[in-house]
Amino acid sequence: QELLVESGGGLVQAGGSLRLSCAPSKRTFNTNVMSWFRQAPGKEREFVAGIARSVGSEKYGDSVKGRFAISRDNNNDTVRLQMSRVKLEDTAVYYCAVSGTAIFSGRFHDPALYAIWGQGTQVTVSS
Repeated sequence: QELLVESGGGLVQAGGSLRLSCAPSKRTFNTNVMSWFRQAPGKEREFVAGIARSVGSEKYGDSVKGRFAISRDNNNDTVRLQMSRVKLEDTAVYYCAVSGTAIFSGRFHDPALYAIWGQGTQVTVSS
């Protein structure tokens, strides 16, 4: 049974926009920090963006700063990733990850600190 349900992936043209969403299938665990990672073929998993339950705690990977925006709705534990001005190199499988415990914002990028992962959703950027 999937603990996290991701949606919104697909095919998008370079320069376009796409929005990903992720939410728990059942609200049976804490969602202190919710983040997005991605993995392209032949590459390591890369941190994209993370957001804590508290206001103001957001972090972005260098490659997406200024183009992507992460947000969350604490009422239903949904996290969204608004992708804008996408590039060919944004093509990857995007994974939602959740930590039930607090993480120092400077460590949002560490995948080992997340206990729950989604199945991934494919994002393909075409020229």
